[in-house]
Amino acid sequence: MSDIDTTNPRTLGRGICIITGASKGFGWALAHEVYHLLEPGSVLLLVARSGTLLQELKEELQSFTDKQRLVVHCIAANLSTTEGVNETVRVAGQEAVNEIDNVLLINNVVTWFIFTDLERVNSYLSLNISSPLTLTAGILQTFPRRPGLRWSVVNVSSIYALQALPSWALYCTAKAARKMMFSVLAEEEPNVKVLSYSPGPLDTDMQEEIRRLTGISHCLFPCKESAAKLMKLLLDNDFSSGAHLDFFEV
Repeated sequence: MSDIDTTNPRTLGRGICIITGASKGFGWALAHEVYHLLEPGSVLLLVARSGTLLQELKEELQSFTDKQRLVVHCIAANLSTTEGVNETVRVAGQEAVNEIDNVLLINNVVTWFIFTDLERVNSYLSLNISSPLTLTAGILQTFPRRPGLRWSVVNVSSIYALQALPSWALYCTAKAARKMMFSVLAEEEPNVKVLSYSPGPLDTDMQEEIRRLTGISHCLFPCKESAAKLMKLLLDNDFSSGAHLDFFEV
């Protein structure tokens, strides 16, 4: 039986949702989906490096209604740094006193550049592995377990967490590490529903880069289509915690 909002199973309830990498692409599409599924009084935290793009997204979301349905915070932060992670946790903590029944954390931030410099490699791994780990731990501590509070964590994954892609060693490594990391979280925290979701080949700059470097070309899908599928998974709540599900399986 689903435990997502028993009074109205087609909403995400009154809660707080944190989306990283929210300023464009799949994160931008997720923000639009979540905004309409959270109930009034909820809080939406949008995290990315560009404060300008986040503010534009916030204004666009709030233009859909005359009344401010949600509290929307824009957090311009570099999540590869301790300061960026701490700032995100701090802003989330300010909302911990509010009456909420659902916490949803969507770890979406990712980069895909090729580096040969050790310092830049370490920075990449920090952003794509260490950052989701420490951010998830920080948010879990900010919203401790209590009766009636539902916890969901989404790891935006990739088919390349499971198979190799030539010239993309760092990307594949980070995705594989994150898949295992969130599988462990599912085992350690039975009260947290964990999902690794591979959004499929999306019409983004990343697919252009894959085609340029490898010659591999895919039939691309709009980000909003994949975001809607992820929301359906969360609303139906039929997956096993720790599952890795692909766009084409939904």
